[in-house]
Amino acid sequence: MVRVALIGVGKMGLSHFAILSAHPEVEIAAVCDNAAYLTSTISKQLGVKTYKDHKKMFKECEFDAVVISTPNSTHYPLGKMALEKGIHVFLEKPLCLDPQEGQELARIAKQHNLVNQVGYHNRFIGTFQETRRLVKAGAIGDVHHVEGKAFGQVVIRPKTGKTWRSKKSEGGGCLHDYACHVLDLMNFIVGPPNAVKSAQLQSIFSTDIEDAVYATMDYPSGATGLLEANWSDQSYRKMSTTISVYGKKGKIVCDRQEMKVYLAPGESFESLGDGWSIKYITELQKPVNFYMRGEEYSAQLDHFVDLIQGREGAVETAFDTAAETDLVIEKIAALGSK
Repeated sequence: MVRVALIGVGKMGLSHFAILSAHPEVEIAAVCDNAAYLTSTISKQLGVKTYKDHKKMFKECEFDAVVISTPNSTHYPLGKMALEKGIHVFLEKPLCLDPQEGQELARIAKQHNLVNQVGYHNRFIGTFQETRRLVKAGAIGDVHHVEGKAFGQVVIRPKTGKTWRSKKSEGGGCLHDYACHVLDLMNFIVGPPNAVKSAQLQSIFSTDIEDAVYATMDYPSGATGLLEANWSDQSYRKMSTTISVYGKKGKIVCDRQEMKVYLAPGESFESLGDGWSIKYITELQKPVNFYMRGEEYSAQLDHFVDLIQGREGAVETAFDTAAETDLVIEKIAALGSK
């Protein structure tokens, strides 16, 4: 059994807690959160050790791995403390608000040979995985353009109460906390850009952070990229993420539900002929033992446990890849703030 502790049991932390509790190879060793009503319920109803102080938990409790789902500004100190104690770490996205701190975490994890993972769950969605496979295999030829877009209604009115997400120094805004998903997917599918050419950060309802992000990028191959993310778009019920990849032989348009492939006349690849073909998530998503919110949330934690148990997995979303996403975010932030 892998003994896992959790720090932070808010929205994502509770999801991770439920998924890990159902995992046949996981034992929940402890939970840490400063919300007494949550920890008291977990302790009384489930018999799990709970702590308010993470330092006390690290000192008193023995565990092999920790899942950290706390405000973005706390990722570095908590992750570093765990790694230096020889503990495998799963960190919610983004890795760090400061990319240099993320690179340091990646270095420490490698130095101690510890499993490290970041909660970019889109990498575990079958449609995006198949898009990556087809692009890498040359199905649409040399890529000359990629677009990533995400829309949803996270901030749809001026906020009277302040949370960590509404503070630039703690959450980072739409860029760090929302657009990061799209940027990481673009990196996953076509690799990271070598330059950010333009960027705009736009506040719609917020005061200290941006609610929309627009950026253009260049890639080492000569391809171009476009990012558009807006978490104040009320026309979407929940977050909608789309990746479009354009190649010399065709293009792929992909979201959570389906992947549409267009191949130019006379072109073919595997079972795909010219014209439009569609593959649905039901064909592409691997089943999981426990379903909550979406297979990808269980799949990413299954992957984390597999790596700890010495089983290799095809998907990789480690600190070093997340650090690459942090660097792109920093470049966009620098241009967008001018």
